[in-house]
Amino acid sequence: MPLLEIAAASIASALAAQEGGADRIELCANLREGGTTPSHGTLVEARKRLRIPIHVLVRPRGGDFLYSELEAEAMLGDIEDCVRSGADGVVIGALDADGNVDVALCRRLVAAAGTLDITFHRAFDTARDPAAALEDIIALGCARVLTSGAAASAAQGADAIANHVRRARGRIAILAGGGVRADNVRELVARTGVVECHSSAGTTRRSGMRLRREDLPGLEPDFVQTDVARVRAIVAALREA
Repeated sequence: MPLLEIAAASIASALAAQEGGADRIELCANLREGGTTPSHGTLVEARKRLRIPIHVLVRPRGGDFLYSELEAEAMLGDIEDCVRSGADGVVIGALDADGNVDVALCRRLVAAAGTLDITFHRAFDTARDPAAALEDIIALGCARVLTSGAAASAAQGADAIANHVRRARGRIAILAGGGVRADNVRELVARTGVVECHSSAGTTRRSGMRLRREDLPGLEPDFVQTDVARVRAIVAALREA
């Protein structure tokens, strides 16, 4: 059965992923920005409570993947924290200004990770030349690359994802992510040949606040959280894939 990774932006989401039967979580923050590095406290609490592997997103901000030296130092520090705190893997990625994989910086990040499992994140989808980028990522020693096929969703990018799987020839796992749901994951697996899928399985949770301020942009009370039932539904669909 293909493996399921859940992007979890909170302790509650991580626990929901585990309860729903996910194989692994990508622990992160700020999913609305595409994900950033979670706090130290979030990682520590997740490690205490989870039995499944925890891969930590190492991304200092939203936006592009062109990083300054200050941001590089921050990422290196975050990776060192992941090693000390018992993470099982890290999720990294960086590009240069021309859209090529920033091999020099990524080598530093990989070296800092030591024996941790390494995923290259969706910076790959914004690379200038996907074929060249994939070869660079393989040469870096990454275990997998997360991709939607450079499309708005993995379903829309399925043909490109299938091309990545063929090009990889088993040298690296292709992790399909972006809009993955129970109602499309079987077809996605069939069309692409991926053996790992990525989803947030999220739903909007209504805040318990009685005083609701919905007139302040960015401070709306409701929030998105991983839903146990949605995780279970994807897992069930994957069993039939």
